[in-house]
Amino acid sequence: MTDEPPAESESPLDPAEIKRAMKAFRKRLKLTRLNEESKLGRNPLTSGKKSDVVAIMPPHQYPDAIWKELVVRGRLKDAGNGFYGLVE
Repeated sequence: MTDEPPAESESPLDPAEIKRAMKAFRKRLKLTRLNEESKLGRNPLTSGKKSDVVAIMPPHQYPDAIWKELVVRGRLKDAGNGFYGLVE
């Protein structure tokens, strides 16, 4: 018997990768909102209405563990069914 702690099942997440994932999430959310606001059916000159998009599916380039970690840290909120939104 040794006094070593049991090995973790996953390696700890890289802080730089978490930062890149958050940046990619913000960029995708911004582009999704711009896309929603620029649809042909919407007339931004008369309504002046902002996009109703509050949650998106995160970029698939990053593992699900990163998004769950960002929820635990309070940077994102889980909107359900794989969608996440920014905490405001």
